[in-house]
Parts: sequence; structure tokens; C-alpha cells
Amino acid sequence: MRPENKSSVSEFILLGLPIRPEQQGIFFTLFLAMYLTTVLGNLLIILLIRLDSRLHTPMYFFLSHLAFTDICFSSVTVPKMLTGMQGQHTSIAYEECVSQTYFFIVFADLDSFLITSMAYDRYVAICHPLHYTTIMSQRLCVMLVVVSWVTACACALLHTLLLAQLSFCADHIIPHFFCDLGALLKLSCSDTSLNQLVIFTAGLAAIMLPFLCILVSYGHIGFTILRVPSTKGICKALSTCGSHLSVVALYYGAIIGLYFLPPSRNTKANNVIASVMYTVVTPLLNPFIYSLRNKDMKGAFRKLWSKKTDFSN
Repeated sequence: MRPENKSSVSEFILLGLPIRPEQQGIFFTLFLAMYLTTVLGNLLIILLIRLDSRLHTPMYFFLSHLAFTDICFSSVTVPKMLTGMQGQHTSIAYEECVSQTYFFIVFADLDSFLITSMAYDRYVAICHPLHYTTIMSQRLCVMLVVVSWVTACACALLHTLLLAQLSFCADHIIPHFFCDLGALLKLSCSDTSLNQLVIFTAGLAAIMLPFLCILVSYGHIGFTILRVPSTKGICKALSTCGSHLSVVALYYGAIIGLYFLPPSRNTKANNVIASVMYTVVTPLLNPFIYSLRNKDMKGAFRKLWSKKTDFSN
């Protein structure tokens, strides 16, 4: 490409969701309600775990961090998407776009690492119940969260630094509702082979490796249950792991559908819809999954509600 065809891009245009203009108002109201529910629901989970001493266990320690991550994950993309739904499209400054990409990767990877830590916690609880308190010590739990944060930030920083080295042409329209890394690479005039290589290797490390660890953990759990089959044991395992398995299915199902389906099926509209699933829908459903399927969370909520009622009376 000749140098005169290049331009210094100061902003990008986000096309947003593939919906008709006359439907913008309805979808704006829907996604605003979903975002507010996500924030309030996850804040409620954090509050319940903080206030109820019965929930001061490794599982709920990880859950509180997952709830915080889900709030941040949605907040990276949804407010800008809602702004764009007020018109046909919205502009985003280059620096803001790069920052959004960085934080999106941070919280996406952090979600993956925390879900994996929760799977390991369930594995220890069911397969090694007598040694649970010894293995899942407070030091180990804190270390797993710290390592998750450091690794997620390092992966995101690597992607962002490589992205910042790229040049962009006159075409600055992103067919998405946020600054998706893949969409940005397609707009670049530079050689993106190194970026693609890092995406592949980091994706294996941050997404597929944790997913395989989760599968191995639940494989051991299933083997342990089947080795000594009993209705009580199966029911206990389902109540212990059911909520977490639901979250795993939602999160990784959307990612696998987005990145691992045949290219012929991954149209732009399908990519956007799959992205909505794991950036908007999954963080929204997590509070309901953990509260409605978990008697400890429901008990903590009833306890908090009764305290509020007594105080008001």
C-alpha cells in the first residue's frame, strides 16, 4: 500500500448491534435493564458473602471475585453500546478503543481463571473431603486469585502493546459494539502475523487450558461419584457443582461458538450475537444461577432481609 493511502486514525466508528433503527428504543430499554440487573445482582452477591460469616469459605471467596469481575466485564462494553443505541453508530477515540480492548481482555481472562479455580475447589471438596480445609487454605485461595489477576493483566498488556504498534488505514469502521481485537486487526495496514500468533498462543493459555482443567476436574468428580454410587451422593454433588457447571456451560459455550465454529457459520451478525452472550447475558445470569440454585445464598438473603425488616420496624 502506498504511504499516501494511509491516514492517522484518531477515532473509530462502532456500528453496534445489527438491529433496525425502529427497534433501537426497545433494545436500549432491554439492555439497560439487563445491565442494571447485572450490576445490582452481583453487588448483592458480594454483599451477602461479606456480611454472612457462613459464606466465608473458599467457594464463596472465589464467587465474590467472580461477581466483581462480571460487573467490570459488563461495564467495559455495555455503557458504550447503550450510548451507540441512541443513534445509528457511535465514535470512539483511538486511545479509548485501545483501553477498552485492554480491559476487555483482562476481565475475559480473569473470568476464565476464576471459574477454573472454582472447579478445582469443587474437585477437592468432593474427591478429597477429609483434606479439604488443609488443601484449600486461605493462603492458597489468595494466591490463586492474585495469580489470576497478574496473568490476566499480563496477557492483556501483551495484546495491547502489540496492537499499539499497528498502523491503521482510512477504513476505521468496526462492525461491532465494542473494540474487538479481531475486528481491529482486520482494519490494520500493518503485518498482523505476530498479533495472530499471540492471540492463538495466549488463547490456548487463557481459555482452552483452563477449560481442559475444568473438564479434568469434573471428570475426576464424576469418577468419584460413580465409584460409590448413591442417590444421596449424587444429589449432594449436583447441588454442590450444578451452579458452577451452568456458568461453565454458558461462558465457554458462547466462546466456543464464536471462535471454534467453522468460518462459514461465523458471520458478522453471529459474532456480535455470540459476544452479547458472554459479555451481557452470562454476567446477568450468574447472580440468578448462584442464588436460585444455592440454599446457602438463599439463606443469607433471608437473613439479610429479616435484619432489614426488624430494623425498619
